[in-house]
Amino acid sequence: MKVIRVSQFGDPDVLRLVDAPVPEPGAGEVRVRLYAVGVNPVETYIRSGNYAAGLPALPYTPGTDGAGIVDAVGSAVPGGGGSALKVGDRVYVAGAVAKRITGTYAEYVACDAGAVFRLPAHVPFEQGAGLGTPGLTACQALFRRARLAPGETALIHGASGGVGSLAVQLAKARGAVVYGTAGSAEGLSMLKELGADRAFDHSQGGYEAEILSATGGRGVDAIIEMLANINLEKDLEMVATRGRIAIVGNRGNLDFNPRLVMLKDADVLGVMLKNMLPGELSANVSALNDAVGNGVRVRIAAEYPLDDAAGAHASIMSGSGKTGKIILRIA
Repeated sequence: MKVIRVSQFGDPDVLRLVDAPVPEPGAGEVRVRLYAVGVNPVETYIRSGNYAAGLPALPYTPGTDGAGIVDAVGSAVPGGGGSALKVGDRVYVAGAVAKRITGTYAEYVACDAGAVFRLPAHVPFEQGAGLGTPGLTACQALFRRARLAPGETALIHGASGGVGSLAVQLAKARGAVVYGTAGSAEGLSMLKELGADRAFDHSQGGYEAEILSATGGRGVDAIIEMLANINLEKDLEMVATRGRIAIVGNRGNLDFNPRLVMLKDADVLGVMLKNMLPGELSANVSALNDAVGNGVRVRIAAEYPLDDAAGAHASIMSGSGKTGKIILRIA
């Protein structure tokens, strides 16, 4: 099979297309013939060798998300998503919750059956490839950590990206008032198309005051934060008393006064998919599947062929992936 292999950490050109044996599923695993792969920002950090949570042993195949068709089932498969998987099922892979995954930048992937979920017939593989990590992250951040309730106000930072664009739709479907931030005219327009009640330009100074003004000075109930080292202090100014800030992304250290948290009785919460409890995973998958069935969609920014994974990574690093999801196509 064709597969992307990384033999040394570095710039995007270390992503090399090679031939490799098709992986065999072990006990409790399935193999999926992939037709589309979701590219996540964290994969660019890992590939560069700059990822504080740990690096894989070299060589490795990147990727945790994808969509395709089950083509082999290992022994003792308990079933993904609550019912037994079988050869021929259309599925999406959420490898971020798998104990073992061979990497989705490839024609075939083998991983735990519990990280593979049925894809509705009306959802194209390209859409399915963007559901795993972004969709589960959005659900975990909004509903399990920030505890967003109907009628509350949610602020989604970086809402034009892969996680953010799904979070906007999921929060709106939950019955929340949804504010989103983006850094371009295209991104702001996209947020309105996705149903955001208000869209704010975070590249312009003073947007925080605009958000506070929109709430009548009360502040927002829940904030989904994609870049905590830059925005956390601002978030603590914008959050309502006893509001919640769920941190999805961070790229550095921050020096701030914890009294800001005390003044609001605020909750600052971390979000990491590997820490989900089994019941949380089940609830998130159910919420995501229901949302997709009711019209929530993955906004795709660009598609690249598998042999141009380097171009996909360069696109994310340049910021052009901030108006949706980057996808790798597999013929």
